[in-house]
Amino acid sequence: MRKRNRPMAFKSEAKNADGQNSMSLIEHLAELRMRLIRSILAVALGAAGVLAFYDPVLKFLTKPYRDLCASRPDFKCDGSLFALGPLDGLSARMKIAGYGGLILALPVLLWQLWRFIVPALNKKEKQYTIPFIASAVILFGLGCSIAYWTLSKALQFLISWSGTEVNQAFQITKYISLVTLMILAFGVGFLSPLLIVFLQLVGVLTPRTLIKQWRYAIIIIFFMAAIITPSGDPITLLALGLPLTVMYFVAILIGFLVIRRRGVTSN
Repeated sequence: MRKRNRPMAFKSEAKNADGQNSMSLIEHLAELRMRLIRSILAVALGAAGVLAFYDPVLKFLTKPYRDLCASRPDFKCDGSLFALGPLDGLSARMKIAGYGGLILALPVLLWQLWRFIVPALNKKEKQYTIPFIASAVILFGLGCSIAYWTLSKALQFLISWSGTEVNQAFQITKYISLVTLMILAFGVGFLSPLLIVFLQLVGVLTPRTLIKQWRYAIIIIFFMAAIITPSGDPITLLALGLPLTVMYFVAILIGFLVIRRRGVTSN
């Protein structure tokens, strides 16, 4: 009696350049869902922490406005914020918690993003994990600090256009929206040089191309700065555009040095 040969199940997996198993589409989606869940939990924990210290955080955010009112009696303001509806206080609290949680969770968000794109990178590119995340946190914090330092000067410019006979009474929701969006705009804007360095390292851009297009790059930098800054005043525009212009050339120099060192090492 002849025995039937049972079909054997073979599991074939493609290999990438580093010899690691590549992921299927379903596995990529599962990985993305896991990274998103972890990111959302990190933001939620950060928001809960901000809610627990809401009053000190609100005092910190309103300090530039209060200092400005104290130094400029002619502006006819006392640094107070007003709630013009029963939901204004709750809305302002939720905005501060949400944006604050996003800022506090930034290292976790960057780590999850990097871990998601790591399988597409080679060994040499993976070694930049810690430097990139650390640099991103530092640059984001630097951008937020400059935005906070610029806030009083931007408010002074904007209030001066109201006229000497106008009393200033800022609504809490609108003030919080202005401050938080400005801080986030500066923080995200300061991450752009890091993106330029990364694109050079993976071969999408070259230092020579970036140098040739520097005039267009400066125009784009100031155009994007004008779009993402919520206040729209020239002080904020210059405070964001000028550092980004300097960091554009610094990013080109870093990319050039790293690529040159990589070429020397390979030789």
